[in-house]
Amino acid sequence: MTSTKGYAAISAKSELKPYAFDRRDLRVDDVGFRIDYSGICHSDIHQVREEWGEAIFPMVPGHEIVGTVTSVGANVTRFKIGERIGVGVFIDSCRKCNNCLNGLQQYCLEGMTGTYNGYERDTKQIAFGGYSNYFVIPESYAYKLPENLDMAAMAPLLCAGITLYSPLKKWKVGPASSVAVAGLGGLGHMGVKFAAALGAKVTVLSHSDSKENDARSFGASDFINTSKKDWHLGYRKHFDLILNTVSAQVDLEPYLSTLATDGSLVVIGLPGAPYSVSAGSLLDGRRSVAGSKIGGVPETQEMLDFCGDKNIVCEVEVISADHINKAYERTISSDVRYRFVIDCSTF
Repeated sequence: MTSTKGYAAISAKSELKPYAFDRRDLRVDDVGFRIDYSGICHSDIHQVREEWGEAIFPMVPGHEIVGTVTSVGANVTRFKIGERIGVGVFIDSCRKCNNCLNGLQQYCLEGMTGTYNGYERDTKQIAFGGYSNYFVIPESYAYKLPENLDMAAMAPLLCAGITLYSPLKKWKVGPASSVAVAGLGGLGHMGVKFAAALGAKVTVLSHSDSKENDARSFGASDFINTSKKDWHLGYRKHFDLILNTVSAQVDLEPYLSTLATDGSLVVIGLPGAPYSVSAGSLLDGRRSVAGSKIGGVPETQEMLDFCGDKNIVCEVEVISADHINKAYERTISSDVRYRFVIDCSTF
């Protein structure tokens, strides 16, 4: 066992506090690594505050993890001591269902094993996440990180990055595509960067004009303020794909009206209540409403390699561990551009 320092919520809605625990010993196919940086995802806040149903406490959140390998099991072949390594939203899956065998571990038919707020698949111990200074992971569920990118700015790629990359690849976005990204936050800004890098014409849909300069700097060629009445009227049947990263409840009807024939609106954010969609909005142009959740192991590695090739990273604000609770409040208030990342040497 390895003594590990981190931050944990001891009960629902409690502030995170310093917390010591033990990581398991390495097995033959495991990699142990020093966590250098861990991103703060809005889902961490939902989980800590038990806003998505029953949660498991004590909880060490964090599923945007990057670090440096310190030890390897006897059968490990992909990683060496001193190399960069990343871990994302899941740490295991059944490994035998059709989805797992096809590289879609995030849709494991038995349920993926989350990086935290769950139990490790074999030991049945609580899985503790990346708000800590050390981690152990089976090598087949870890990722090799580009050497040319800043470590802190890579951390959110393991969730925010792959969450936007996956639907862009699924819907085959390229130079002929017209893509709209709804919401320019931690998720949305990555959608803009990726879509632009894939050659698409990108439009940002936002309720705040203050985001326009950032949107254009990330690669958007157009910006629409959705707080203005009838904003959608000039864009009827215009977009091939809309990526909805907004977690707040919004009326989808105006957005659907802007989809071209065979266009799709992909739900990525998680609102607190079901959406209401009229059948007529879907029938008028064979439109679709779909959803997408992170990515599997092969696609996540592909995304990281793409980022290394295109020099794409997240926009981050690095904080020390004692700022986590303040960062939660600032995240809720949208007071971050665009993702908080914890310096894990401060645990």
